[in-house]
Amino acid sequence: MIHYKRYIIFILTAALSLYLVSCAEKKEGKVIVSEQEFSIRQDAEYNWVIDATGKIRNVGDVDVKKVVVTGYCRSCGEVLTAGKWFVNRNIEKRPEQKDMISYLTAGDEESYSFKEVAFYFQQSGLAPGDMMPDGLEVVIESFETVEE
Repeated sequence: MIHYKRYIIFILTAALSLYLVSCAEKKEGKVIVSEQEFSIRQDAEYNWVIDATGKIRNVGDVDVKKVVVTGYCRSCGEVLTAGKWFVNRNIEKRPEQKDMISYLTAGDEESYSFKEVAFYFQQSGLAPGDMMPDGLEVVIESFETVEE
């Protein structure tokens, strides 16, 4: 009879311990874009592109890895029209259109750079100058948290 009581107490203690461990606050990874800068670059006689550089910061509680950073032009059209910025939203981004930071410890900051956020062409050869489109943004597309 005493052995049964010990087993019951042991099982109840184990169940209570598992419950308390599962209720513990889980640490999260969180990565933000801390700096972003866009620049226009001529890549052919009549073509220009927007490239992006900047920094991301890990503001979460844990280290992260495989952080994918890319850019979007929300106001750019999808139709190739001379003298207007455009993007192709129907195809997956190529490797040069994103950057991957392999590892970022909690609290640290890392630089990124990628090309071809948006495209522009002008048959007359007139450059877009400093005419940046509205709606340019850099986003953290994905990351994985590092298990402790």
